[in-house]
Amino acid sequence: MSYTSAALLAVALTVVLDLFVLRTRLLTRKVFWTAYGIIVFFQLITNGVLTGRGIVFYDGDAIIGSSSTAGQAPQLLGDGRIVFAPFEDLLFGFALVVQTLAWWVWWGRRVDR
Repeated sequence: MSYTSAALLAVALTVVLDLFVLRTRLLTRKVFWTAYGIIVFFQLITNGVLTGRGIVFYDGDAIIGSSSTAGQAPQLLGDGRIVFAPFEDLLFGFALVVQTLAWWVWWGRRVDR
């Protein structure tokens, strides 16, 4: 399974988990999207540092864009990248944030009962 396929699957499962399994419905709330905008800003900074400085590398066959050649940094934008990191990192970050918050809300509701 490619990184792209895994990222898309993670997002799909996360949406189903939030809306239908746990029924926390975070994705329908304006406050979630406001907070998520702040999170994405810092995710892009972190990803940019890690991938732009060559600390983290990606196999070009597994992502939407291509890999960088030895000794050459990836593009800032374009070629499937946003602030040096592959687009898939944003998808995985989304799934991570939503699941963390959805499980937090779901468990919080169980404790309050």
